Amino acid sequence: MRIQIETLTSEKVLSGALPGRQAFASILANIPSFSEPERIYLDFQGIETATASFLRESIVGFRNYALSSLNNVYPVIANAAPSVLEEIDFLVKHLGDTFWCCNLDLNGTVSNAKLLGTLDPAQYITFQLLIQLGSASARDLAKHEPEIGITAWNNRLASLAAKGLLIESRHGKTKIFAPVLEVS
Repeated sequence: MRIQIETLTSEKVLSGALPGRQAFASILANIPSFSEPERIYLDFQGIETATASFLRESIVGFRNYALSSLNNVYPVIANAAPSVLEEIDFLVKHLGDTFWCCNLDLNGTVSNAKLLGTLDPAQYITFQLLIQLGSASARDLAKHEPEIGITAWNNRLASLAAKGLLIESRHGKTKIFAPVLEVS
């Protein structure tokens, strides 16, 4: 699903907390219920720049709400201008957080998928290993790195899923995690 940020406002420069909260409400109004995991591409095509206060209230606010209150919704920033990416990166680093971003063409094909912000060293190692494997359980990761216990792997995977970086699914009693986007 793609939400064109440009359609939520008549401005090309997005600034301020109040307009950010209004954009958050507009984004939320466009989100149906999903039974399967769904990436929500917040498409910044046509937006020149956005301030940290706007992004905090709209994009980060929506991502946090989606992860805590909506099932199967995974927000991703798409087609953001360099100045928008710079502001998002600054904001999420300041918050000690991360966010997916990518380019998205008219056919819905994703390219240049990457993370903005920072991960702590343990999360980074876990994320990189999961990128290599494509999807895995904590037990699978423990087989690759046996010096780290299954519980530690599970905690790391759960923290990455809580940030919206991984999709968590169940296969019986086993939780399987996969990146929200493929990284090439």
